[in-house]
Amino acid sequence: MAAAYAALFVLGALEGLIGCFQFAHTLGGIPVAALAFCVLILVTSVAGAAGMGSALGGVLPAIGWLAASFVLTLPTAAGSVIVTNTGAGKWYLYGGAACAAVGVVASFRWRLRRPGAGRRPGVDL
Repeated sequence: MAAAYAALFVLGALEGLIGCFQFAHTLGGIPVAALAFCVLILVTSVAGAAGMGSALGGVLPAIGWLAASFVLTLPTAAGSVIVTNTGAGKWYLYGGAACAAVGVVASFRWRLRRPGAGRRPGVDL
């Protein structure tokens, strides 16, 4: 069980890592890659909560994404940054943080339990 939670955290961190380097792809001025990564972290959080049957399954991918994304936005000693102050960069960071928050709230609000969870064996309802 702990390995599954660790995998969800790493999945969120990998989504943040990849997203930081690929967010700038646009289609006709629309930052489609940034928006796709926003939706991806939302889906990962909700699916993680549903799959694990607990809110922690939705919280850990969001924490992993936030950690990776915000660490990679810090400027280096030379002053360079990975996520630039462009429209796509803003959509990626702010939209991704909002989607991660929505995913966390949804994982607490609508926890999906596995069938039979919490019932004692041999007891029919």
